[in-house]
This record gives sequence, structure tokens and C-alpha cells, in this order.
Amino acid sequence: QVQLVESGGGLVQAGGSLRLSCAPSGRTFSIYGMAWFRQAPGKEREFVARIARITLSGEPTYYADSVKGRFTISRDNAKNAVYLQMSSLKPEDTAVYYCAASYGIGGVRVSDYNFWGQGTQVTVSS
Repeated sequence: QVQLVESGGGLVQAGGSLRLSCAPSGRTFSIYGMAWFRQAPGKEREFVARIARITLSGEPTYYADSVKGRFTISRDNAKNAVYLQMSSLKPEDTAVYYCAASYGIGGVRVSDYNFWGQGTQVTVSS
């Protein structure tokens, strides 16, 4: 079993930045792909970014079009942690952000992931 704990959410003005952290614990050696999703009130949970375990060619990352160029996902395998650096935040980025982990490379669907954190609130004021 794997437990995920997110931190770093908060209230920020539009144009500001926040850094989210996700600390996995438990059977972390079984994790390959990790990702961030978000869910705004009244909306479905949506994919934000994902990163696979470091490979010889680097860290495969993938982003939703809505955050590409503004958000950066990174991973520290030594700490078993994953981060989401968010810049140029917009009011439409307001949501609960969830960390997710997969036994596989992971994808853009909620069903691609085996474990989820409890979420951290990000609120962007205009």
C-alpha cells in the first residue's frame, strides 16, 4: 500500500506562484508514474501533469494544455517526493489539487492511477 500526503496549497493573487509537494510513504518502490490532478467545485477531476520514474533519457513529463508553460512537475526519487511548481496562476486554476501514483507509467485518466492523496486547496484571487 502507498500513502500520499500533499502540502503547499493556499491563497494567492492572480499572477502569483505556489509550489505543491507530495510525499509518498509505504511501498514506494512499486510506484512508477506520479501525477497531479485537480478538481474545481461542481466539475470533474481533471489531469494537470504527470512524471514517470527517471530514465536514462531523462524524466518523461506530460502536461495538460491549460497549464503548459506555467506549471512544472518534478520528482526527487531519493526523497520519494513529487512537486508541482505553479506560476502565472489564474483564477481558473482554483481547485483542490490531488497527488496520484501509479504502478505503471500513468496517463491522463483518473483510472490510470492506483493511489490518491487527500488533496490540498489552491485558491487564486483576481
